[in-house]
Amino acid sequence: MAGTDSTDARTDRIDTSRPHPARVYDWFLGGKDNYPVDEELGRQIMGVDGTARHVARTNRWFMQRVTRWMARQAGVRQYLDIGTGIPTEPNLHQIAQAAAPESRVVYADNDPIVLTHAEALLRSTPEGVTDYIQADVREPERILEQARKTLDFTRPVSLSLVALTHFLGDEDRPYDLVERLVAALPPGSHLVLSQLTADLDPAAVLRGVQMYSAGGVTLVPRTHAEVSRFFDGLELVEPGVVQLTRWHPELAVDETVDEDAVISLYGAVARKP
Repeated sequence: MAGTDSTDARTDRIDTSRPHPARVYDWFLGGKDNYPVDEELGRQIMGVDGTARHVARTNRWFMQRVTRWMARQAGVRQYLDIGTGIPTEPNLHQIAQAAAPESRVVYADNDPIVLTHAEALLRSTPEGVTDYIQADVREPERILEQARKTLDFTRPVSLSLVALTHFLGDEDRPYDLVERLVAALPPGSHLVLSQLTADLDPAAVLRGVQMYSAGGVTLVPRTHAEVSRFFDGLELVEPGVVQLTRWHPELAVDETVDEDAVISLYGAVARKP
């Protein structure tokens, strides 16, 4: 078990005056590590979009299926998960290490409340390693520098950006950030990404965007073509960029995957040649 990168992190003040995406997501998942301001926004969103909680859970189930595929079919043994969120079992490392105990996992998130729960993310198998980095995706070089302490960047790495890029506005240059992260990975690595879209239920998504904006949170839905752009230069794994429920539902274990449900998130996995 590796230690956390806690430089100045433990002194960060947790801002409870406005909602934070990780804590709202935790509320949707039925967690208890959120504040009234997060619950208030979650309830407002549920009031206009009754599927919001199911969408959050579907995104979590997507991560679980992808990790099973990575560990079993792709043989990946190293994972870098950025935008980790508050731990919700099973966490990525639990799934990966259940299939391959020697797997090494690095988590990164910018919310101080996630750091307070990092111990749950660091419960590795004896054969493997897990580590946690307190950092923002807008600091790709810092994340990569810290991740290299745990991961061997001469061997394939699975980079997870699950439900993260829609919190990046165009001014954050999200495509550039993803490209810089992928560029540091060796051939045989994979990019895992899910992203909000307004293609499927534009009215509900627009209302959600407005509510997040009122709470001071950026939320940017993107079209199928815009999501596909994140994978430029990579080899998409079948079935490509699809609604989350369409990505290998046969890999589901405990989760419920309704392929006909309208889930306003695209997801995909792609391999770096």
